[in-house]
Amino acid sequence: MKKEVNNLYLIPTPIGNLDDITIRSLNTLKMIDAILCEDTRETSKLLKKYDISKKLISYHEYNEKQIKDKVVNMLKEGKNLGLVTDQGTPIISDPGFVIVKEVIDNNLNVIPLPGATAFVPALISSGISPSPFLFYGFLNSKGSKQKKELEKLKSYPDTLIFYEAPHRIVKTLENMLDIFGDRNISVHREISKMYEEIIRGKVSELIKKCDNIKGEIVLVVEGNKEIVDYSNLSIVEHVNLYVEDGMSSKEAIKLVSKERKVAKSIVYKEYHVDK
Repeated sequence: MKKEVNNLYLIPTPIGNLDDITIRSLNTLKMIDAILCEDTRETSKLLKKYDISKKLISYHEYNEKQIKDKVVNMLKEGKNLGLVTDQGTPIISDPGFVIVKEVIDNNLNVIPLPGATAFVPALISSGISPSPFLFYGFLNSKGSKQKKELEKLKSYPDTLIFYEAPHRIVKTLENMLDIFGDRNISVHREISKMYEEIIRGKVSELIKKCDNIKGEIVLVVEGNKEIVDYSNLSIVEHVNLYVEDGMSSKEAIKLVSKERKVAKSIVYKEYHVDK
């Protein structure tokens, strides 16, 4: 690999099986001067398997703001750095964005490498329409706030993808049943690991099957397939319907544009003229 300077490499790491790493990622890990990692213990396991020895710098959501200047200075000194998460692709529901944004703002290079991320294998094996989809990440852990988030999403026709913790999965499914209705869903746990499992069915069925489930979990949920006739509503009334459900006016205008097959600019103009 040609060694260039002043680059921050975003390096995906395996989400379970340590064999799931690209040759390019391994070559990059060998080439760089230091690695920014969420948990030095987790990163050390991967490096040990592939006989790589590097300086490790701990970063996480509580110290990103403190170390971002250090990262920029190291790059300006001519260092090549790598940024990894404990598992998967950096910044996808993990810290790292603050550092990357600071590097970009200083006109330094950020080079993303393709690789493992949990929601892609979950989506393609779910049996639910793969496109279009919305990757949401983690819902709020507090029940009332989670319900508000789900209320905003209930009208979306696109497939929805969430990450969830095992101790919250049943309550989240119960909230989905209450707000989304009994849709098709798949629950994927421990992707690429020894106890990998995919459970498919209706939300009501999976509530019973997911009690005491363990491991890293990805939920793939069918979008809203109900055919609703909004022809009796004006564009403004249609937008307000979603705003009252908790959407921002921007989100509502985009959805109304899609449902009515009308240019977003037309919906925007009519809605704001009325205001």
